[in-house]
Amino acid sequence: MKIGGWQKFSLIDFPGKIAAVIFTQGCPWRCPWCYNRSLVLSEEFGPSIPEDEVFRFLETRLGQLEGVVITGGEPTFQPDLHNFLEKLRSLEFEVKLDTNGYRPEVVESVIEAGLLDYIAMDVKAPLGKYRQATGRNVIIDKIRCSIDLIRDSGLDHEFRTTFVPGLHTVEDIEEILGLIQGSRRYALQTFQNNNPIQPPPTQANQPASSWRPTQSWLDRNNDHRIGELLYR
Repeated sequence: MKIGGWQKFSLIDFPGKIAAVIFTQGCPWRCPWCYNRSLVLSEEFGPSIPEDEVFRFLETRLGQLEGVVITGGEPTFQPDLHNFLEKLRSLEFEVKLDTNGYRPEVVESVIEAGLLDYIAMDVKAPLGKYRQATGRNVIIDKIRCSIDLIRDSGLDHEFRTTFVPGLHTVEDIEEILGLIQGSRRYALQTFQNNNPIQPPPTQANQPASSWRPTQSWLDRNNDHRIGELLYR
């Protein structure tokens, strides 16, 4: 698996677990607010980290680390993701996968194989705005399929959206809440203007809505049977 970086210790990336985080290289999308340039743009890739190096470290942390997060980039485009997850399972780590949901067949495969304990999917925007949000033409049925697979999987899971002023509106968030109704958890994340692939509209002097999400707004608008709503 092409590993572009890793974090040996995290208390925030895997809810309730002490975890390591592994970042894969490569993503088919070009979300303008993405700050993981070195994991998305091939011309900015650094040398890949050998899998053996990662597993040697993990073996020294058995009984200390509880889980491993696989994120990116987009991990589901790694051809040997399944084998990598099996190796983590053999070491008895709990596993969390972060995905954009664009390969539902891979999501389904790793769920059915029992290789995950937690899965998080980024819902970039309402379905009608995916082209604007990802910089690519997107087959929307793939997004719907992954949402359904994750929601119905029985696994602990979350959907999440990075709120970008000038791109997202209050109506967008309401539409996303309806799209993922019945899910366990939804998190709205604050955009961090940390060298993104492309500055958001507000940074390009384009008009943007003054509305911003808050935790109290989420609490007041949970009409979609979502277990937990979070603003990060």
